[in-house]
Amino acid sequence: MSRPALEVADIIRRAGNRFVERNRAHLAWPHLKVLLAIERCRTAALGGHLDRCSHCSHRAISYNSCRNRHCPKCQTHARDQWLAARSQELLPVEYFHVVFTLPHALSALILQNKRLLYNLLFRASAESLLEIAADPKHLGAEIGFLSVLHTWGQTLEHHPHVHCVIPAGGLSLDRSQWIQPQRRGFFLPIRVLSRVFRGKFTAALKRLFRSRQLQFHGALRNLSSPKLFQQFLRSLFRRDWVVYAQRPFAGPEHVLHYLARYTHRVAISDHRLLSFTEGNVSFRWKDYAHGHKQRKMTLTAHEFLRRFLLHVLPRGFVRIRHFGFLANRNRQPRVSLCRQLLVAEPLRRSAPAAETTSARASWHCPLCGGPMQPVEHFTANQLARELARWESGVDSS
Repeated sequence: MSRPALEVADIIRRAGNRFVERNRAHLAWPHLKVLLAIERCRTAALGGHLDRCSHCSHRAISYNSCRNRHCPKCQTHARDQWLAARSQELLPVEYFHVVFTLPHALSALILQNKRLLYNLLFRASAESLLEIAADPKHLGAEIGFLSVLHTWGQTLEHHPHVHCVIPAGGLSLDRSQWIQPQRRGFFLPIRVLSRVFRGKFTAALKRLFRSRQLQFHGALRNLSSPKLFQQFLRSLFRRDWVVYAQRPFAGPEHVLHYLARYTHRVAISDHRLLSFTEGNVSFRWKDYAHGHKQRKMTLTAHEFLRRFLLHVLPRGFVRIRHFGFLANRNRQPRVSLCRQLLVAEPLRRSAPAAETTSARASWHCPLCGGPMQPVEHFTANQLARELARWESGVDSS
């Protein structure tokens, strides 16, 4: 994919300082750290390395990446490594994709309690899936799945939800057989999942309130009143919570392609940006409510950056998690058992994941197409001196 003409980094470089000056009282250090990392990513400020072509000896300097997980340019290598590991865990069955979404009425409370309530979203959705799947009326099995947190919608508004990717079936409760769903193309009842998810989340919210773990600031201060908080919970419980299930994937390779798109995404990719003129940012977005039509949205740079920073995660927060027989503590023996019961050989490493990783480990010479290999590394200060020598025509070798 070609380099986009406009990047989030360009918007930060041109409008970031003014945005920080106007909002310094509301910005925490993690927000500033993300802005600074993206602004400096793949520039001389982070240092770099000298690459030489193995065929024609052409030389070029490459700049280092910031490796911040919110940076649109720094997810490819981490994604490919992660996919290569996941390819060994896929089973030869259909896979389902289930999405748990929180009501918009919770958005402000979540933004003031990100770590607590994002953790609760993971826990309530996972417990709902595990509980309903273990019920003999539905599947009667121990399932395994991974969940990925996304906090954004197409227009960058706060829209927290988890994507769950689940093999169709699971281990019997005595782990002696693999149990398939009773109907092909159907996994678990969505309406039941929605109600159980809603009940678990609101019950946990009530416990967090009673233990005084929730924070209430600004317009939410009134919710610190037990009576008003109880009214808030009742209003949440009267709504239907959205749980959505897509048609099952055809097989393991389709799952990998899906995961490649979803697991290491950030709020907006550089390729969706259209223009930045007169202080306004325009970008493409997909209107799911009207046939997935492509539309254009224009925001001021201030509003664009504000929305972008809504999705900065707490430090150290894990946004990809595994549950059931895919949980970290017992994943390897459980997957091996599933394969034995399914009479399946371990999958070879996925070609897309493995080949992409090696292909992107180096880049190709613009003159002859040969592989470019790093021969020397520079700090930011060393790189500045090296670039000065290059500009003056002095060969440093």
